[in-house]
Amino acid sequence: MKTPSDLLYTKNDEWVRVKDNVAVIGITDYAQDQLSDVVFVEIVAFEDDELDQGETCAIVESVKAAADVYMPVSGKIIDINETLVDSPELVNEDPFGDAWLVKLELTDPGELDDLMDAEAYKNMERDDH
Repeated sequence: MKTPSDLLYTKNDEWVRVKDNVAVIGITDYAQDQLSDVVFVEIVAFEDDELDQGETCAIVESVKAAADVYMPVSGKIIDINETLVDSPELVNEDPFGDAWLVKLELTDPGELDDLMDAEAYKNMERDDH
């Protein structure tokens, strides 16, 4: 599984890439692998929405299951990835690139301290049984 070291991670398998005060959010390689073939992505947040850490921003459905994607940090949505509506398979093909879900302006940068670095995420205990 890929776990880029320049990202931060949640226990719910979301990733965050931060540059200046803008965060890009997606789901991890592990998450897309567990879901298997993604067939539908619904982004339930809209531009200019202000969402709190832990709120649902998207739903990803596969042939096996549906999973909510939670906001790893609070912020104001500044962009959503419309491409995923017509090309949900990008979540499987490029989870850390073209399959980003939302971009937001951070409203509480201190929340980044709650997230894991790549090493901690890789070593996180999972209940895969």
